[in-house]
Amino acid sequence: MAIPRAARTQRRTRIQEEKEEKILEAALDVFSMHGFRGATIDQIAEVAGMSKPNLLYYFRTKEAMHRALIERVLDTWLDPLREFDAEGNPETEIRSYIRRKLEMARDFPRESRLFANEVLRGAPLIEGDLKGPLKQLVDEKAEVIRAWAKAGKIAKCDPYHLIFSIWSTTQHYADFDVQVRAVLGQENAGDGRFEDAARYLEQLFIGGLAISK
Repeated sequence: MAIPRAARTQRRTRIQEEKEEKILEAALDVFSMHGFRGATIDQIAEVAGMSKPNLLYYFRTKEAMHRALIERVLDTWLDPLREFDAEGNPETEIRSYIRRKLEMARDFPRESRLFANEVLRGAPLIEGDLKGPLKQLVDEKAEVIRAWAKAGKIAKCDPYHLIFSIWSTTQHYADFDVQVRAVLGQENAGDGRFEDAARYLEQLFIGGLAISK
């Protein structure tokens, strides 16, 4: 895990913690807007309202700031999948997962774009996490979906591509928000668009997994 430079001191003060959070908040703004390659330490310092030397006391490089943010985002991003309950009702679990992912798209659009940009550049900071903890979690939940299908609770499907599809359709509302709002028009582009999306995606996925009678 990326540790801020100031955090390596024996005792961290409240001011140090606040400064680190202020820097990471500014870095999130800059990275989500410009990407890793386009972002500069000068930009981050300006958004944070700090001098460059002061910022570098806390994070020596922009790589250190980016890594700290990515690791935090990845952990948050996996929370809804961790709560996918094997003992729960499949329709309830899938419906809840869709809605939680849409809530994240609504509430954390900068984090979503940061994560997407990291993956698009080949995931150099989190490749190990993707092949390790993420894969293990998805494997575990894929077995849950297979068990539901085997028990006749949902239609047979490829569990991995089901999860990928939920990821892509829900995250679209964060990564392509400008496009979504432009196409929907002013009348339909308010926060209600997320509820509209939730109802449609529930119809799409839950309807598609229903057992034919």
